[in-house]
Amino acid sequence: MYLAPRTVRRALAAATVALLATAVGCAPQPEEKASTASSGAAAKSCAKGKLATKTSGKLTIATDEPAYEPWFKDDKPANGKGFESAVAYAVARQLGYDRSAVGWQSVPFNKAFAPGVKTFDFDINQVSISAERKKAVDFSSGYYDVRQAVIALKGGKAAKAKSIADLKDLKLGAQVGTTSLDYITDVVKPKQEPAAYAKNDQAKSALQNGQVDAIVVDLPTAFYITAAEVTNAKIVGQFENQGGTPEQFGLVLDKGSALTSCVSGAVDALRKDGTLAKLEKQWLSDAVDAPVLK
Repeated sequence: MYLAPRTVRRALAAATVALLATAVGCAPQPEEKASTASSGAAAKSCAKGKLATKTSGKLTIATDEPAYEPWFKDDKPANGKGFESAVAYAVARQLGYDRSAVGWQSVPFNKAFAPGVKTFDFDINQVSISAERKKAVDFSSGYYDVRQAVIALKGGKAAKAKSIADLKDLKLGAQVGTTSLDYITDVVKPKQEPAAYAKNDQAKSALQNGQVDAIVVDLPTAFYITAAEVTNAKIVGQFENQGGTPEQFGLVLDKGSALTSCVSGAVDALRKDGTLAKLEKQWLSDAVDAPVLK
């Protein structure tokens, strides 16, 4: 059938519009929309009080036993007293879990970051973040910048040490699996094999009994030990951070945990709004500067 030129032009225009509509409909989603969708999924996975925790509606937090001061108070992690107990509850609130929804369990220090599935949602126990430990577990962002310190009995051989070199001929000790022990072996490099103890209590006893000349612990713990537990001891000094990056304590989670980004986000928020600094001032105010050993 013959069509007038105007009719042909109209038909072609309509066909072109239809093809363009089809092409637009089949076009890939713009990156901005894809990004928005991804952000929405992340937000949903961190929905307050609805995380994929070990027990639905509950947040399970672990630490060692005994729970030492100034990190905890009266060996009762659940009482909210002490820096780490206070931080744990602050993180829980940030995640949408009030105090009644938080449960505590006891997990030995070394077991917390050993390979294997965990029974807790996160562990808080002065565990320093390290590349080696990250092979077995996840860490949150750091919640405390820490330095290691040397404790010796007043009048003992180590009490007058002014430098790392002064420590090399001494018998030193620390808790096994800690960065405190790493500082002895990697920084001091003493001539004698360092003593490694399962608990800090054993290291303190060894110091009191003269089995070691000095022990290494983190600085806040050093201040507490010398002020309240081994009062005839003194802080000889603290070590500088190695490699330019501050040593930090982090919350420990299962390797590949779905909670890691949520927990890190909570810690970051607490650092940003000043909560971590406030809690540090409240519970670790005695950890003032100590002489630096070089």
